[in-house]
Amino acid sequence: MRKVSAFGQKKNRSNNKDRQQHVTFATNPNDMPKKYLVLVVCCLMAFHVTQAQRRVSDSTISSFLFHGSYALQIPSGDLTTYFGVNSTIGGGASYKSDRNWLTGFSVDFIFGDKVKNRAQLLSMITTKDGEIIDGDGIYTSLALFERGYQLRFHTGKIIPVLSPNPNSGILVLANIGYVSHHIRIESQYGTAPQIKGDYAKGYDKLRGGFSAGGEVGYFLMGNTRVLNFIATLQFLHGWTRSQRDYSFDLMAKDNKSYNDNYYGFRLTWMIPTYQRAPQQYYYY
Repeated sequence: MRKVSAFGQKKNRSNNKDRQQHVTFATNPNDMPKKYLVLVVCCLMAFHVTQAQRRVSDSTISSFLFHGSYALQIPSGDLTTYFGVNSTIGGGASYKSDRNWLTGFSVDFIFGDKVKNRAQLLSMITTKDGEIIDGDGIYTSLALFERGYQLRFHTGKIIPVLSPNPNSGILVLANIGYVSHHIRIESQYGTAPQIKGDYAKGYDKLRGGFSAGGEVGYFLMGNTRVLNFIATLQFLHGWTRSQRDYSFDLMAKDNKSYNDNYYGFRLTWMIPTYQRAPQQYYYY
């Protein structure tokens, strides 16, 4: 039997202890450097996003959509008495189902500077030369604008043809809501008490009423969250009445009913919030 000195036994115990510490260090996850943990998390997030994008491209998904839009509109019917081409800008929200049904609402504000029949509208406050005298006794200039809004609740169907994925295609929408429009009169120089306060209500031709219409166009939900838009041709019909008790140019209350029509082109940009489909795993 070989004898081992006390010094040798102590050295062997020291080496065994070092090896145990080394093994403990290598297998303890709490000692893993933080930068490796961050790298792993980033890789997992990138993989998750990639998987979500792949599902948008090859399967129909449901999603809430927040959107903003711009439209160029041409009036027809009774609107043409006072207004020309106008624009709208607005926003809203919709829900797209996994069967490609679209339901939601939008609010659009109408603005334009094409106002007709100015002389007839302001005949009660203008001179024989068509001029207006302000509160300081000097001639002033008035600017007339179209203002209003359209509130719409819509529902429709996305037909996935000519599309990069099953969530895009031809869009057909129907809507109902409320439409309102009026003439805004502003004094560009000085003050004009004839168009201030309650007097302005006698000239602004405020009308409003129930509306119905439709849109046909293209709906694109891109394979990423960046490129998502709707481009449509639209039609809106409003059954409107005067909302004022007195009209100065008529010298009476306007009790007529009006048919106000809008034809236009609308471009909408969307921000989707995906309700992602469950992952599918395969085991071998």
